[in-house]
Amino acid sequence: MIDFAFLSDTMLKLLAALPTTLGLFFSSLLLGGLLSLVIVSLRVSRNPLLSYFARGYMTVFRGSPLLIQMFLLYYGLGQFEAVRASLFWPVLRSPYLCAVLALALCTAGYTAEIIRGGLLSIPHGQIEAGMANGMSRWVLTRRIIAPIALRYALPAYSTEAILLVKSTALASLVTVWDVTGVAQQIIQRTYRTMEVFVCAALIYLLLNFILVRLFAVWESRLSRHRRPRPLAVQTLTTPTPPDTGTGGKNPLRERT
Repeated sequence: MIDFAFLSDTMLKLLAALPTTLGLFFSSLLLGGLLSLVIVSLRVSRNPLLSYFARGYMTVFRGSPLLIQMFLLYYGLGQFEAVRASLFWPVLRSPYLCAVLALALCTAGYTAEIIRGGLLSIPHGQIEAGMANGMSRWVLTRRIIAPIALRYALPAYSTEAILLVKSTALASLVTVWDVTGVAQQIIQRTYRTMEVFVCAALIYLLLNFILVRLFAVWESRLSRHRRPRPLAVQTLTTPTPPDTGTGGKNPLRERT
């Protein structure tokens, strides 16, 4: 029999931990996005050393599991005395900040590759047209390169954002009490795994649904110029053929 009282109490406790999950997501998404811009700039650089460094970064953080990266940051670096005496120790000793850093470093590797794919998808003729019109590098980037690259990269980036929401659940393994961490605490006290994880799954499902809709609206606005125009607008903008003095009749048909 379904225990609605237990389900409602569990849902309230998990919702109380939702701000922690959202904080992990938005912080790592923002930090990872800024870091990805740096990485992709190095990746497309003509300097081979910078380009190879960016390639190595992407290979490491895309090729190794996020759980291992988080464990190495939180449990591994703290074993070194030089790290504990450095300026970075206040960040690395905090479970929350360490989880944000691990998530940001990992998503930056994926996001940089997504942005690079968007840049490579830009038709070269549009860049040449902007340069022929005398656009500066900044104007060319702001008006042509960035909007087109964003439109091409947005579908893949929305998938990365959804994966990042689900990846925040790993922060519970470094004692960050987000939705998953609180769910594990409730299971340890009640041994009711199914009900608790179903409630947690519903919360993550709702978050991802909202995120998908937001990205869909964003993508629709970026692709507004590609929508077919209404028939009335096309009729108004279609040029009227010049009057040939034949009263609208085809002179060729009249001759036959």
